[in-house]
Amino acid sequence: MADTMDMATHPSPPFARAHGLAQRARWAALALDAAEANAFYAPDMLSAAIDHLATDTAVRLIEAREGDGLIGLLPVVLKPRHGRLPMACVGNWMHDHCFFGAPIIARGHEVAAWRDFLAQLDAAPWARGFLHLEGLDAAGANAAAIEALCVEQRRGWREIHRYDRAMLRSDLSADSYWETHVRSKKRKELRRLQKRLADLGAVTTRQLADRNDLSRWCGDFLALEASGWKGREGTALGCKPADAAFFRAACAAAFDAERLHMLRIDLDDRPIAMLANFRHGDGAFSFKIAFDEELGRFSPGVLIEIANLHAVQDDPAIGWMDSCAAPGHPMIDSLWAERRTMVQYRIALRGAGLARLQRSAAFALANGVERLAGMLKGQG
Repeated sequence: MADTMDMATHPSPPFARAHGLAQRARWAALALDAAEANAFYAPDMLSAAIDHLATDTAVRLIEAREGDGLIGLLPVVLKPRHGRLPMACVGNWMHDHCFFGAPIIARGHEVAAWRDFLAQLDAAPWARGFLHLEGLDAAGANAAAIEALCVEQRRGWREIHRYDRAMLRSDLSADSYWETHVRSKKRKELRRLQKRLADLGAVTTRQLADRNDLSRWCGDFLALEASGWKGREGTALGCKPADAAFFRAACAAAFDAERLHMLRIDLDDRPIAMLANFRHGDGAFSFKIAFDEELGRFSPGVLIEIANLHAVQDDPAIGWMDSCAAPGHPMIDSLWAERRTMVQYRIALRGAGLARLQRSAAFALANGVERLAGMLKGQG
């Protein structure tokens, strides 16, 4: 069993300097054969997030071991609230720009890793309440391991939320997929928009390939995103220096690891639509999209998703892409036919003495409040 490491990044040194080459190499090796791909918890992207987004949050990295081997890495935080309930709990760290929460676990060691994760949390004096896990794939290896282990240990657990989001997973070519899953009327309208857009100037679609272009592409993306509704609402990456720094650091690390997949559409050398995807394993995660809202009549966001469809389906190294979109997203749901079911779990923590009593009471109270709310809504 490994010690839990505190990773509050302020005033600590940057992640890369705080850990030796050997330790970072072990984490990188673990990520190469993960049971579930998760670009957000891959060590390079995770380190960028800790360095720039955890300035007021103590992120703890829990290592799971089997014998002398590292088999799991789980970032957790202590949350002061659980939804609307004013009770503390432990949760996997899902910052504002993290859209998948499966820990990095060695393939074939899922149950063993979760056994060690939970044992460490049970023994941790800082762990309060229960474990709240979000952003998991209901059909994934982590969900299966968690459910099997909780049954084996007779440990309380509860699925508290689930929803579907768009996913691209198909052996069809891009053209065949487009013709199969998108209505002919919509395809015709989009071809018309592409022709009208071309009447305004030279339209080019490109994928980032040169490291020397990375900084400019990142700057173009930040400016383009901030020019729209996200900028007006203060949610664009460029609205907060820390978010912008995270984006640049994550893109740089992913590019160097050959995991960045970035596209743009230019009109007369001016970006009108851009998107960034992060690859991991045989899959990828669609991170952010930005487009020029002044050209909204040409649907530039849809046009770059068409380009993305071709780039993904034509790349044999990408087997699938998670949209990371909200459920029922009107644009991507109309283009991608597959769905990924996401779940949240509440898992009881154990311990000894007062800690065990507090954790048991918190788990029971949260479940009771949830049942009562369901009854009041006529769902119980």
